[in-house]
Amino acid sequence: MIPYSRFQNVLERFQPFEYSGKVDQVIGLTIEVKSMKSFVGEICNIILPSQHSISAEVIGFRGDSVILMPLGELDGIMTGCPVIPTGKAMTINVGESMLGMVLDGLGKPMLLNQNLNHCHTEIPLYRSPPNPLQRKAISQIMHTGIKAIDAFLTCGHGQRLGVFAGSGVGKSTLLGMISRYSDADINVIALIGERGREVKAFLEKDLGEEGLKKSVIICATSEQPPLVRLKGAFLATAIAEYFRDQGKHVLLMMDSVTRFAMAQREVALAAGEAPATKGYTPSVFALLPKLLERSGTSNRGSITAFYTVLVEGDDMNEPITDAVRGILDGHIVLSRELAAKNHYPAIDVTQSISRLMNDLVSHDQKEQISKLRHMMGIYKEAEDLIQIGAYKPGSSQAVDRAIETKPKLDQFLKQRIDEFSHCQSTWEKIDQLLQNFD
Repeated sequence: MIPYSRFQNVLERFQPFEYSGKVDQVIGLTIEVKSMKSFVGEICNIILPSQHSISAEVIGFRGDSVILMPLGELDGIMTGCPVIPTGKAMTINVGESMLGMVLDGLGKPMLLNQNLNHCHTEIPLYRSPPNPLQRKAISQIMHTGIKAIDAFLTCGHGQRLGVFAGSGVGKSTLLGMISRYSDADINVIALIGERGREVKAFLEKDLGEEGLKKSVIICATSEQPPLVRLKGAFLATAIAEYFRDQGKHVLLMMDSVTRFAMAQREVALAAGEAPATKGYTPSVFALLPKLLERSGTSNRGSITAFYTVLVEGDDMNEPITDAVRGILDGHIVLSRELAAKNHYPAIDVTQSISRLMNDLVSHDQKEQISKLRHMMGIYKEAEDLIQIGAYKPGSSQAVDRAIETKPKLDQFLKQRIDEFSHCQSTWEKIDQLLQNFD
């Protein structure tokens, strides 16, 4: 007698009934399907008259209709096209051989000589964040190779920081420097809603060949459907989680969270959700923590995350900026004023903060940075008087000292794109800077 166990897996996967529906109408970016049983997040295949198929995802329901949004273009879809649910949500195959690959928002290799044939571990795009009681405390410093960050905004393995700036201030360049110089084991870089022109430039100029070797790039450019841009962000997070579960220190960089939020707004509005704060729907603010909280430490490895935020109109209180700043463990503010003075990276350390720095650096280092921040604050208060020549030297010893320190401190904070700064040498330079004024 043949044992049942030999056929158990086949029988469990066997579906005696196949649920299907038909396209009823297409409105904007959405497809309405009648007479189909499905669940939110399920992937469906729409069969075209040419017998080709288009993948779509269930995003909601309206009466007895199922609302789909395609993971591609709407071209070729007709009324009455069969729609077949797959019975599962989107997944991706992952493995060590992904390093050096460039994937699209759905996890497909974009270069002809790359494939995922050796990636056999299948993981879902959507997972719950680690149990907060099982997260390891952040105690190990992550060296970024950027003087302004390592000294004034020290971050640890597993910390999540936002890079806030308007357009054209140097966010992508800063991410490229961090990806090349940090001591993370693996980089996972998500380019969400980026201009197509900038992707190759980022890979060749900002990331470089050495950075690409230890990186996985996910690219969902601005012309891609909003659902693909959303998937790209969750795909990058899922890949980073896989490597974290292998015990690696992963560096996750996403450019940008603002375009992720815009994509969710497009999806939500198309599904019929009412807009709220400045046109953003409530689901946008519900989805942000679900994405951002997935990074951080676990009981095996860590994901250190840098999320860029495109600050609209340089307004640091606009809705997405305010929401993201409240979720993350610190923020790095890039100043257009500094960039205009050719000060790069244009990090305004007086407006930036690392919430975990005090737990990571020594008491002496905290004292040193506190002194420098104090002098920068004094100079900023008196800057208007200094610029118009109304301040008389000798009026205040503290201001005189701040004026004398300012040029040397600015020179210290500047850093060329190809310049790596070792953490020890960074603190040695700070010692020398302070010795001149003690």
